[in-house]
Amino acid sequence: MTPQTFKGGIHPPERKDATKTLPIERLFPSTKTVWIPITQGGAPNKPLVQVGDSVARGQKIADTDAFISAPVHASVAGTVKKIENHLVAGNVDLPCIVIEADGTDRSDFLPPLDPFACGHDEAIARVRAAGLVGMGGASFPAHVKLNPPKGSKIDYMIANGAECEPYLTIDARTMEERADAIVDGVCIAMHITGAPEGIIAIEDNKADLVPILEKAISSRSGASAAFPVRVQLLKTKYPQGGEKMLISALVAREVPSGGLPSAAGCVVQNVGTLKALSEAFREGKPLIERALTISGGACETPKNVLVPVGTLIGDLIPGAVQLRHGVAKILSGGPMMGIAMKSASFPVQKNTSGVLFLTAAETALVEESPCIGCGRCVSICSCRLNPVLIVRAVKGEDLASAKRYGLMDCVECGSCGFVCPARIKLVQRFRIGKQLVREEMAREKAREAARAAAKETAKGAQ
Repeated sequence: MTPQTFKGGIHPPERKDATKTLPIERLFPSTKTVWIPITQGGAPNKPLVQVGDSVARGQKIADTDAFISAPVHASVAGTVKKIENHLVAGNVDLPCIVIEADGTDRSDFLPPLDPFACGHDEAIARVRAAGLVGMGGASFPAHVKLNPPKGSKIDYMIANGAECEPYLTIDARTMEERADAIVDGVCIAMHITGAPEGIIAIEDNKADLVPILEKAISSRSGASAAFPVRVQLLKTKYPQGGEKMLISALVAREVPSGGLPSAAGCVVQNVGTLKALSEAFREGKPLIERALTISGGACETPKNVLVPVGTLIGDLIPGAVQLRHGVAKILSGGPMMGIAMKSASFPVQKNTSGVLFLTAAETALVEESPCIGCGRCVSICSCRLNPVLIVRAVKGEDLASAKRYGLMDCVECGSCGFVCPARIKLVQRFRIGKQLVREEMAREKAREAARAAAKETAKGAQ
């Protein structure tokens, strides 16, 4: 099997040895309490419970009528103690439902549903009811991705097991320990989308997983056995796990600017999401648990863990997770795309792939210096953009030029910042630029609405 890849990219130190052989360990917060953000993908939800309510594990506790959204469920059985703002990933305070576990295992799961016997609409409804979102980091509602726009022809269902971020090993461990559920999830997703071919994509630093996955594929029975699924190795390179990079490497297709993978005939889902998809149908289990890697040079006890959604990272310390002196940075996610947090008092969410405790030697705590125009960021950009021109336009508040140079096509992988000798905070500036573009679009939309309303008023006056 010849490993495939994409043009561009970088090779940061992998630093996966600390956890790659460690099995997933089930943990529970020391306080027996979870802080569940009411929105974890898509449009904002509203609480469906009140303080004092008794809830069962798996019971829906927050939802909205919006299509691009995902409901949230209780991850433990217990009593709702508070509904208040709390620090979450991204260093913002957002509403959370606080549940104190009562020590029971009361559950309120959905009834099991045969994924190959139900209709398309019923299957999509089940995916949404289970609150499934992309678990690779984006947290995009899975039922939307599995229901591409009308007229789209899906040729490939791609299971993303690349896990190209340094330190993180939770996807690899999930593939090793739950290969059967992942393969089942791939087949279910193929059935829902109509994709005639399924591909499980992994980097060649995880080649030892190939026989495990192939065994799971060959041992299928029943309706799932009819779906053609194969494993494909990819070269170990960052950001190999990006949707656009996967599609380019696997099927030599390009996602158009501003378009979705479905425009290239593909649907991409993280292997953890596909495992959860299988559980949503076979067990009726909503997405209430999250597997993640806890690691970093300042972590004394690196682990792969499975915890209830809403578990505060701080409630795992210092019991199950012990730290060394000299924690310089706490990251939610990996070192390339993760978010630096001001404390460990934030909850695990559906898209939390890892938490890293880094030493000063593992971080780039240096000041920016002037750009020397070396072009390194251009040569490695996996999206084939020109980061140096984009950042100059953003700094000059020339948003029109920034968009023309590809600002909105940037996937924020951080490769450009990694190779920049001036240590310019490129991704951070791109995020600011994107926010300014969105704000300008919102203002233009409001102006158009005001003009339309004025026209209607004028017509009425006549």
